Formats: sequence, structure tokens, C-alpha cells
Amino acid sequence: MKIALICTEKLPVPPIAGGAVQLYISEILPYISKDYDITVYCKSHPSLANEETVDNVRYVRIPAKTPFSYITKVKDVLDNNFDLIHVFNRPRWVPELSESFPNTKFSLSLHNEMFNTDKIPEDKAIECINRVEFINTVSKFIADGIKNLYPQAQNKLNVVYSGVNTQKYSTNWSPTGIANKLMLKDKYGLKDKKVILHVTRLSPKKGTHIVLAATKKVMEKHPDAALFIVGSKWYGKNEDDEYTMYCRNLSNEIDGKVVFTGFIPPYEIPSLYNIGDIFVCASQWKEPLARVHYEAMGAGLPIITTDRGGNAEIFEHNVNGLIIKDYKNPDSFTDNINFLLSNPQIALELGKNARKTACDKYTWQRVADEVFAPLKSISPRPVQNNYKLSETSTNDQEIKELNDTDNFFSSDF
Repeated sequence: MKIALICTEKLPVPPIAGGAVQLYISEILPYISKDYDITVYCKSHPSLANEETVDNVRYVRIPAKTPFSYITKVKDVLDNNFDLIHVFNRPRWVPELSESFPNTKFSLSLHNEMFNTDKIPEDKAIECINRVEFINTVSKFIADGIKNLYPQAQNKLNVVYSGVNTQKYSTNWSPTGIANKLMLKDKYGLKDKKVILHVTRLSPKKGTHIVLAATKKVMEKHPDAALFIVGSKWYGKNEDDEYTMYCRNLSNEIDGKVVFTGFIPPYEIPSLYNIGDIFVCASQWKEPLARVHYEAMGAGLPIITTDRGGNAEIFEHNVNGLIIKDYKNPDSFTDNINFLLSNPQIALELGKNARKTACDKYTWQRVADEVFAPLKSISPRPVQNNYKLSETSTNDQEIKELNDTDNFFSSDF
């Protein structure tokens, strides 16, 4: 069976510049490519070929400056040989692509609330739901949101939780993790510090300002604590804006060590988790289900998170994590961080349970098994070959479309 995976327009696959959708695709490819003939369509990148085949997966990378240009070029280079076109996180593209491929099956994976009315008009949402064979969501929260808006989608919805490659993450109680922790703490000047780890994109809705405010009070009780913030304003680069500068100014008010790493390439992230003694996610918005939770689980860290969106779905409070309901209140984070710092044995048990949860429930093999499970009822079609990369350039219409669609595409994580 031939399957086209249509990635979002912002970042390339593999995820050399980051991106949860891009990482998701990259991690399931080794498994699904054993059973299906896969072509990935994604954004181009200067360090990657526009067309190549790697490990039996064909990549077509699209040079485009706007969402309109991207999907137009994708439509140009797609052909009629695919049995299924699987679109990631862009339900608006399903009706558009369907016009050119009326006899091809479609399906959808959602990582955000992309069926909200500010993302897709009601008529297009219904058209998409009617057209697709199934809709995968990364959390029950996302699935319930769609069902509440469009009850007719209920029988097409499948919750497919994301995953983590635990082999890439060494726990802090393993020889490798212990050695790596010492090396990292020495590198960043955190020797003899208890490190609060916060891996995030620097945005108000991610709550870094809350973590900074909480840490200031934590250090009054635990002066040996330090805060280690991994991330930048946007994937793949370091740029300051009003919020990042605000966070840095807050850190200057803290009487203790605060480290901002800026953007870290995805391949360096797993080992960086060893620097942490506690992991904190402070989502202020209704988070679909942040993938940093899976990473912290894989590293065996005690996790503090907020009961926002789908975050709490993979946790049992006081078993494999601590869940904060009073998410706007820095004191709630202070109390939970202080509790873990004062009770290292409880923190260790939470971390071990988190690691076990990741190993038992959240493997990429399980994700790959579930993501195309509905395909058992879809028959393959005859194979042809018509590959052609479009050279369409940005024009005035594309610029207009960029302005029109900016709000639609602002939630790709």
C-alpha cells in the first residue's frame, strides 16, 4: 500500500530544527515503512536534499515561503498512485487536496485544536470529516473537542498517544546517566546544585514566567537549587522578543543560578535531560499534550505538570507525576518543587514510575501499530510513477494567503 504523509508547512523531516509533528513522523517511519510504501512531503531545508530516498522512505521537500505556496506545490507534486493521503494537523488541506484526488482515501492526524472555528470554517470542517477515513488525535482532550463541535465525527476519532524512544534516554540512576549528569553540571557551572529542568518554547502560554517566579521562592528554602531552561522563542533559531527579554529580566531578580540554553538541536535533547533532578511543565493554555512529558518520563525524572488540556491524561497523581490544578499560581509550583527537593526518595520513586510508564505504554512501536490500524479495511490501488517537483515561486496571491492564514497556522507544536 502506498501512503503519502503530508507534514505541516513550517519545519522539515527529519526534525533537525525541532517540532513535535516532525519528530512524531520521523520516529514512526522505521516501523511503518516495513509495511507500507511511504513518501513524506515536508518543508525544505538548506541542509537537506529536496528529493531523496533514505531507509526505504522517499522524501519530497518543498521550497515554499507561505502556507499557500507550500500546499499548492504539494498538490502539484502529488500523484494518483497513492492509496492513502495522510495529512498532519491541517484539516483545511483535506478538502483542497481532495479536489485533485477524488478517488484517493484520506486520513488525518491532529496534534492541536485545529477544528476550532478560528482555524477552519464550519463547512470545510464538515467536508473534511466526511472525506477522511479516520482522525487520529494525540489526546482525549483533542478528540473530545472535535466531538463536542461535530458529533458526526465520533466514529472516526482515535486517540493515539505519542511516544518516546527510551533507549535514547539514560536515567539518573544508571551509570551512563550519573556520568552524564556530572559532566553537564560541570559544563554549565551547576556542581552541587539541585537542578529544576524546564524544557519549553519560550511563550507566555508555556508558563516560563511562572516557573521563574516559583524558583525565586524555592531558592529561599533551597539555596542549592538552580533553574535550567532549555528552549527558545521558536524552533531552530534564537531570537529575542518582548517575552524572552521579560523572562531574562525576571531571572536577574533571582538570588541563585538560572541558565538559559537557547535553542538546542533535537539530537542533543535526550542527554540534556540528565542535568535535571526535577522536571517542570507549566502550561498555562489548554495544551494538547506536550511531548516534553514523554521525554521527561523516558529520562526517569519526577515530573510536575499542570492539569491543562491533555497534559494530565498520561499521569496518575502522586504515582508517576504531580499534577497542579492551580496552574496560574507560582506558589503551587513552589510548594511542589520544595516537596520533591525535601523528599528525594519520593522524587526517585516518582521518576522510576514515570520511566516504567514510558517503557510500558508509550513506545514508538505502539504508536506505529495504532496510527494506521484502520487501514486493514482499505485495499491498495495499482502503482504508477509520476514524480515531478514544482518550481512555482511566491507571488502576490501567496502573500495575501499568508496574511489570511497566519492565525490558522499559529499552533504547530
